[in-house]
Amino acid sequence: MPDALLKRLMHIRGLEGVRRGKKYKTTIPDDAAARPADLVDRKFTATRPNQLWVADLTYVRTWAGRCCMALVIDVYSRFIVGWALATHLKTELALGSS
Repeated sequence: MPDALLKRLMHIRGLEGVRRGKKYKTTIPDDAAARPADLVDRKFTATRPNQLWVADLTYVRTWAGRCCMALVIDVYSRFIVGWALATHLKTELALGSS
């Protein structure tokens, strides 16, 4: 049975799968914190390479535990321009991916 079909049928019946392992809280929002300016006005399109790069943070589960991966991606080509992997989510991780 395809995953999408199973997911849809479970959703219709109000069922939810059991999640294994520890659930991590990755974001603790601070409404009082200053927000950086949106330099691209939420328009993530590019007409040529190296015109717009975006960053992404994701978590990767490994046998040794959870790791954080920081990526810098060229919007036009979807090429990964830089990346870094660490066991922490500190400023050095994001800066190391550029």
